[in-house]
Amino acid sequence: MTLASNFSGAFVPPARPVTGEDEIEAVVRVMRTGQVAAGPEVEAFENEFSQLLDGLHCVAVNSGTSALHLSVLALGVKPGDEVIMPSFSFAATANSVAIVGAVPVFVDIERDSFNIDPAAIEAAITAKTVAIMPVHLYGHPAAMGPIMEIARKHGLKVIEDSAQAVGASLNGKAISTFGDAACISLYPTKNIHSIEGGIVVTPDAEVARQVRLLRNQGMEERYKNEVIGLNNRLSSVHAAVGRVQLAKLAGWTKQRQENARYFDAHLRGVGVPPVAEGAEHVYHQYTIRVTEEVEGGRDGLADRLKERGIGTGMYYPIPIHRLPSFQRPDIASRVAGELPETEKAAREALSLPVMPTLAQDELERIVAGVNAL
Repeated sequence: MTLASNFSGAFVPPARPVTGEDEIEAVVRVMRTGQVAAGPEVEAFENEFSQLLDGLHCVAVNSGTSALHLSVLALGVKPGDEVIMPSFSFAATANSVAIVGAVPVFVDIERDSFNIDPAAIEAAITAKTVAIMPVHLYGHPAAMGPIMEIARKHGLKVIEDSAQAVGASLNGKAISTFGDAACISLYPTKNIHSIEGGIVVTPDAEVARQVRLLRNQGMEERYKNEVIGLNNRLSSVHAAVGRVQLAKLAGWTKQRQENARYFDAHLRGVGVPPVAEGAEHVYHQYTIRVTEEVEGGRDGLADRLKERGIGTGMYYPIPIHRLPSFQRPDIASRVAGELPETEKAAREALSLPVMPTLAQDELERIVAGVNAL
């Protein structure tokens, strides 16, 4: 009997974007107004997002990558400046720095959280360092207490890559409210989405104004361009979807957490994700560790789960510093010391489906599949 013959039922994908009738009706409502470009709908979305984040300034843009890029520009990062970040992340984290001619400096991560190691940050600081870019990977908060202390000590900016962490918190303080800027992604597979979109969060009114200028060709008033800008606006159609999703975030987060607790209680033979004291994990991904002691290692387990109709994700099998794009001689970057935890995570990390739409029988199939293999 093959493993594939044990599979019955629909394939469980690693992620399942949620778009319902409410979102469709919101799109139709906006389309009928004729105001489909940036306008009152976008402003309402920004204001509602701000209420989630201690009233900080929120500026909507067309992607999480744009949010990172415009934050880097608005905070004045220049060519040759160094920005410290983890290598265990999606390429967009480093792309946002490299695209302005600045230098991503890659450091190691903590084993438990998969997030940047504060001690590695301290060791990587040079006279050229201007900022730290922690990533709240998989929805687990980075160690923002020590990170903010290091930033204050050395006079550095902090840009939170919160792409995967909307709704997360640390010691009761919302993630995205710690740094000089934070960047949220609203891509379809994120915890909430606007089809495509992103949010820049900042406590600084001038930084928010700069982002608004940069997203709109450098102008607030038509044809009075103040800076060299881009077209990174979010449309009213996208904002309408985001507003509906934002209202559902709390319920979906609770369901993700309940799904994660079920996995914690029932999975065997793999390392389940620990949660740091004081951290509220929102489980954008439920990421286990699969060591080489498991037959075939991480990749082998993923293949055999697929045969059983269970999708998984590998985030991220190649650390950023080893990507071809950062091996090019015309792209400046620096690896600060050895990155053993990064390399280990790249071999062992495997994300299981955890989306809020999982049915109980799907949860049981995932657990049964992992435990059997």
